[in-house]
Amino acid sequence: MSVLLPNMADFDTIYELEEEEEEEEEEEEEEDGEGGDEGQGGGGGGGSAEAASETVVRSQELPRPRDAPEPVAVRGAGHITVFGLSNKFDTEFPSVLTGKVAPEEFKTSISRVNGCLKKNLPVNVKWLLCGCLCYCCTLGCSLWPAVCLTKRTRRSIQKLLEWENNRLYHKLGLHWKLSKRKCETSNMMEYVCRLFSKYKSQPSIHPSVHHTLSNS
Repeated sequence: MSVLLPNMADFDTIYELEEEEEEEEEEEEEEDGEGGDEGQGGGGGGGSAEAASETVVRSQELPRPRDAPEPVAVRGAGHITVFGLSNKFDTEFPSVLTGKVAPEEFKTSISRVNGCLKKNLPVNVKWLLCGCLCYCCTLGCSLWPAVCLTKRTRRSIQKLLEWENNRLYHKLGLHWKLSKRKCETSNMMEYVCRLFSKYKSQPSIHPSVHHTLSNS
């Protein structure tokens, strides 16, 4: 039997091809690894940049509660009070609201509330007097019309104050509300128009946001 021995030149060619293929595979793996690192770094940087920009936008959109005034209570200044609701509120501009709202706007808002009281409260007083005269005969039921009318007047004032809030005061970070509280001079209750800030705390800004703002 004759055995055919391969040519040594063929072995050299095979070894060279294998070495070239291994080198190409190593280069491809290195390129893939570098591309993945860059993608992760770019993604992390993009994510942090987006988060910082979102935080900056939110911090810029949030108002400044520290600039808001202290709560102001506008008390009744009329000579008639029905179930704690006076027939007139004081239109004097509080000094703590200086620079926060125009005195003309404040006076206009209170004047509208006083107009609502002037229109509705006299009718309530008449029904209250009639209810008192007939109290014994009706076992107190004659006071119900005055109670219901006074409640309707309060609802009208609350709707008017809400309209004022949507018109102007919410844009300034303020809010009107009709509240019930104890009188300062007696144990009786009274209704006051309170004007206070919508926001209660100063938003905290991370130092990285300050750094981003300074760089921008």
